[in-house]
Amino acid sequence: MSSYRPRRLDPDTDLDLVHGWVSEPRARFWGMLGKSRAEVEEIYRWIDEQEHLAAYLLEVDGVPIGLVQTYDPFVDEIGAFYDRRPGDVGVHLLLADTPARAGRTERELMRFLTWLAEQGTRRVVLEPDADNEASVRRGLALGFTRGPVVDLPHKRAQFLFLDVGGEGSRT
Repeated sequence: MSSYRPRRLDPDTDLDLVHGWVSEPRARFWGMLGKSRAEVEEIYRWIDEQEHLAAYLLEVDGVPIGLVQTYDPFVDEIGAFYDRRPGDVGVHLLLADTPARAGRTERELMRFLTWLAEQGTRRVVLEPDADNEASVRRGLALGFTRGPVVDLPHKRAQFLFLDVGGEGSRT
């Protein structure tokens, strides 16, 4: 079996890779199209400084295959738009268009969900853009259930929820 790990994004060493990913047209729902390298760096340095936020690279055999941001919905403004529960962790996911991910997307996402449960997460919360049909379909295929569609300040979001167990919440 391949080695897998989510590792904290390092704005100093990972910025070129991440800027390349978020700048691709396929990442339009990530909300960073057209942002300069300096703007993306500022965003990820700010995330790195926040206690309730985290950014991770998902790596398989040492090769990054995706970017994940987590947030505590009891602190983040998004949490005010749905019925929060203790142990919830919000997740934003961007999968890289890389050969290292080909044919293993679902397996690697399940490994990430298992890792979140091991960190104490009880329920994973996704809120992709309601128009991002591919993300909504992928979440449903992984076992998430539909929640409300909500108008957030920056998008119309389709909430999705997945109970994963765990004893508490920590990003």
